[in-house]
Amino acid sequence: MRAHGISYDTGFVRDGRNSRPSFDPGVVRRELRIIRDDLHCDAVRVIGGDPERLELAAGLAAGLGLEVWFSPYPLELDAEAMLDLFADCAERAERIRRGGAEVVFVTGAELCLMSRGILPGDSIEDRVALLARPDLVREQLGRAATAVNAFLSRAVATVRARFGGRVTYASVPFERVDWTPFDLVSVDVYRDARTAGGFAAAVPELVAREDGKPVAVTEFGSATYRGAGDRGALGLEVVVYDAAHAPERLATVLDRDEEGQARYLRELLTAFHEGGVDTTFVFTFALADHVHRPGADPREDLDLASFGIVKSLETGSGTAYPGLPWEPKAAFGAVADFHRGH
Repeated sequence: MRAHGISYDTGFVRDGRNSRPSFDPGVVRRELRIIRDDLHCDAVRVIGGDPERLELAAGLAAGLGLEVWFSPYPLELDAEAMLDLFADCAERAERIRRGGAEVVFVTGAELCLMSRGILPGDSIEDRVALLARPDLVREQLGRAATAVNAFLSRAVATVRARFGGRVTYASVPFERVDWTPFDLVSVDVYRDARTAGGFAAAVPELVAREDGKPVAVTEFGSATYRGAGDRGALGLEVVVYDAAHAPERLATVLDRDEEGQARYLRELLTAFHEGGVDTTFVFTFALADHVHRPGADPREDLDLASFGIVKSLETGSGTAYPGLPWEPKAAFGAVADFHRGH
């Protein structure tokens, strides 16, 4: 594996709400240094919906010598709004690249699920729920692939007019992306109970491409409750959201299983390493709005549903890294140990 990375969330923006209310540059700098020095990452995928935050975090990461994957993550935007976002972000990413950093621009993620009009469903939650119904997804594949590729053709042209580095797109496998205009192939890959048996054997097939383009896994991970690994990408479906799309509580009582999350990440990292993947990005460092509430009603402990390898604290700071609003989970150590050894 050429590069080991993790996603760094600057805040998802949806209907005007930012999922990361506080964004202190001093905290961001410390966390990115921890990602480099303690998690032994040499790449970071900076994700979010606020261009200014993306540029700030990407610039700090570049200053630390990390390879930066500049990844605007649009939610529930139409095509024109997404193109405007990408144009703005491409100019910002180019400024960082011209400063000498290695920067890859990611033209969005999982468009069929995160944007309106490609798959049926009035919300992200409705569209993600379709993943549990592969029969319904198959009915939509041809039309969805056509729509995704038509938009990506416009997106790549928009980005390349402003950005001189490598360009990719964080896809889901069934989107059938035409990778011709891209420099790298990127796929979000989750193992679940249906795919577990043949998962490791399928990785070499994923990376064996006639065009020779490197393959990155831009997203993989697990929530932190018992059985979450069997649900894969659907691990967040246990969360109940309020009218503003903020996580409110869990739908049921769940058992914490930090070692299960850690084991899932170790096994997938091993499969990707042995299968020849070029670059991996664990999802994710932290989810700020999925807070840990020890001692409360178990349904209020949103961290159980979090894919973060640290548990975000509702108030105060942690003890492992004083002054930072989180504590490492078992997965933090698992990722650090794997990266250090490979």
